[in-house]
This record gives sequence, structure tokens and C-alpha cells, in this order.
Amino acid sequence: MPKYVIEREIPNAGKLTPEQLHSISQKSCGVLRNLGPKIQWLESYVTDDKIYCVYIAPDENTVREHAKQGGFPANRVSEVKAIIDPTTAE
Repeated sequence: MPKYVIEREIPNAGKLTPEQLHSISQKSCGVLRNLGPKIQWLESYVTDDKIYCVYIAPDENTVREHAKQGGFPANRVSEVKAIIDPTTAE
């Protein structure tokens, strides 16, 4: 199944408290339960003004539906075409 990186523009995301991040995570997980097993959240990276989320989903529309139901921005959804790491150089 394809993997996606979702770019969410959230001003001051880096200043969200642990409690706020907990609440956002709970909301996301609730929406994922409702959408069923076809979509999976792997992890997210919080920066100053954005959150980058990594999901496995059958298509971009499913990722966008998660964002819509959760009330999260999904400013850019990009399908991962390849994954590289230091071992790729070997």
C-alpha cells in the first residue's frame, strides 16, 4: 500500500503543549478507527509552523478524508516514491 507524507501548516505548531499534542493525537486516532484499517498513521514530525505526518493509505483521497473528518489541514499530500537512508550508499 502507498505511503504518504502530509504537510500540515499550523502556525506555532512547535509551541503546542504536550497536552495539546495528546489531544490532537487522540482526535486523529478516533478518526482512523472510524475509517477502518485501510489507513494507518505511522508518525509525525512537529516543526515551528508545520506538522509532517507519515501515513499508509490506499490513495490520497483517503488521506484527505482523514484530514476533513479530523478538522486537520492537509496543505500538501505527497506519495512517497522511494525511501533512502545511509545504507542506500553501500
